[in-house]
Amino acid sequence: MPEWLLAIMPLLIGWFLDLLLGDPAWLPHPVVGFGKVIAFGEHHLNRDKYRKAKGAIMAIVLIAATYAVGLIINCKLSIINFLIVFYCLAGTTLIREVRAVFLALDRSLDEGRKQVARIVGRDTSELSAQEVRTAALETLAENLSDGVIAPLFWFAVLGVPGILAYKMVNTLDSMIGYKTDRYRDFGCWAAHIDDIANYIPARLTALLMVIAAGKPQLTRFVWQNGRNHASPNSGYPEAALAGILDCRFGGPHYYFGELFDKPYIGENERPLTTTDMQTAIRVNRITEILMMIVVCGGLVVKNIL
Repeated sequence: MPEWLLAIMPLLIGWFLDLLLGDPAWLPHPVVGFGKVIAFGEHHLNRDKYRKAKGAIMAIVLIAATYAVGLIINCKLSIINFLIVFYCLAGTTLIREVRAVFLALDRSLDEGRKQVARIVGRDTSELSAQEVRTAALETLAENLSDGVIAPLFWFAVLGVPGILAYKMVNTLDSMIGYKTDRYRDFGCWAAHIDDIANYIPARLTALLMVIAAGKPQLTRFVWQNGRNHASPNSGYPEAALAGILDCRFGGPHYYFGELFDKPYIGENERPLTTTDMQTAIRVNRITEILMMIVVCGGLVVKNIL
């Protein structure tokens, strides 16, 4: 089998499995294991003095250990490689969850709030119907980068060990990378590492989104509005979707009981609809396909030259 085909085979099979299955609830997921390890470390280390140093050491050790495990198990055409790529991509599950929010909201506001709480970190108990839809679409854009484009990017750069280590980086950030009293010191290194890992993927995601929507003229809008976010990265894919849908994202939200006054992205404060959700999902899928073409093409060229 040619080297270029060996290079892209785990990616193609893993991506196809994600398209077909998403993340089945009955299937054990390594990210759950990552979460348990992080929670254990946080429980025992996030106390008393030197929280920032202890958080930094924990983050670096876990990321390095995950990368090392990836190196050990990495073997071309191994079923483990296919499964790692499958586990590290979250495109189908993300789309299912966002669609479920809109369907739940059609039944009742309370159901919509409960459903969106599955995919966002903010407090949802007091959200309006518009805020529930906004939260779901913001998450769709942000996690297109975190859950699809960034893993593919790091697979292209560092292979199976890279995509696995990135998943640990992202899980650390999602669990302890908050600027709350509890996590501000302990999780700051996890948040900074995630910022670095997502710097290029977030901007690449935004660029591919406007191309996927057939609106490359929105690039200037994205670059102007992408900075209107507490995160140095999340604002770019959110700005891309806000521009595509001609809507407004951002604003104040409660996280763990604390109010965070986020800047607004976009200016058109219009009601969001199920049609907007369908448009956003279509853009997500096309963006994902474009990234697969870019990564596979790059790997083929790399292994032919």
